[in-house]
Amino acid sequence: MAKAALPITLLPSQGIPWDKRMLSQSNVRRIRAGILIDELAEDIARRMLLQRLNVRPALDAEGVETGPSEIPAGGHRFRALLLLVTQKRLAKATPMPCVVQGAASEILTEDDSLAENMQRVALHPLDQIRAFAALRKTGQGEKGQGEEAIAAAFFITPQIVMQRLKPASVAPALLDVYAEDGMTLEQLIAFTVNANHARQLQVWDAVKNSWNKKPCTIRLMLTETLVRASERHAVFVAVDSYETAGGVVLRNLFQGDEGGWL
Repeated sequence: MAKAALPITLLPSQGIPWDKRMLSQSNVRRIRAGILIDELAEDIARRMLLQRLNVRPALDAEGVETGPSEIPAGGHRFRALLLLVTQKRLAKATPMPCVVQGAASEILTEDDSLAENMQRVALHPLDQIRAFAALRKTGQGEKGQGEEAIAAAFFITPQIVMQRLKPASVAPALLDVYAEDGMTLEQLIAFTVNANHARQLQVWDAVKNSWNKKPCTIRLMLTETLVRASERHAVFVAVDSYETAGGVVLRNLFQGDEGGWL
């Protein structure tokens, strides 16, 4: 007869004082490339701590608790919090929310650290694109947040924000194709060169079953009836005069476009 599965009890969060914690040598993340503690500290200051620290009782060779709890998972968060304390922006007496694993646990501390880092799944690019678009449309205030505000919140440049917002303007049907892995991100980005949804769909219908559906082919088809700003007659007219007269210039935010297309 099969044994009944034991019920799982989730560990409650505990507030542990600063002087009762220390970083664990069992943390598997040793290389810190790409992780900026000051940016993480600013993010915590803005939106508070989103993920609790993982701690375990520190044990000596005989398995006896020695005092401060070790942090095998959450070292960067701990360092960011410590920076805020050093800057006197966070009171040292503030208890930090932690999940405390019992000393008798059969799970190794390295196991906790490895699991926390390996189980993270990056957002699908389309989820990120749509999230940035949502911030732009329905953020604080009726008009949403501007590129500058979004860039400041995520420590990136306004140009990067504009690049991440641009694919959201592609025809919804093509976004669905991309979501189902029917096209690559580079192909999706190629459609941003022309905002005409009907033309985007025409081009995709023409190339989707073709051997030649490279991003450069898609861009070429979407701009074949336009004039490059670098061509002689466009230079003669001058882009500024053309736009003043009501002309529209299409631009590529992702690579050089020689001034766009008229």
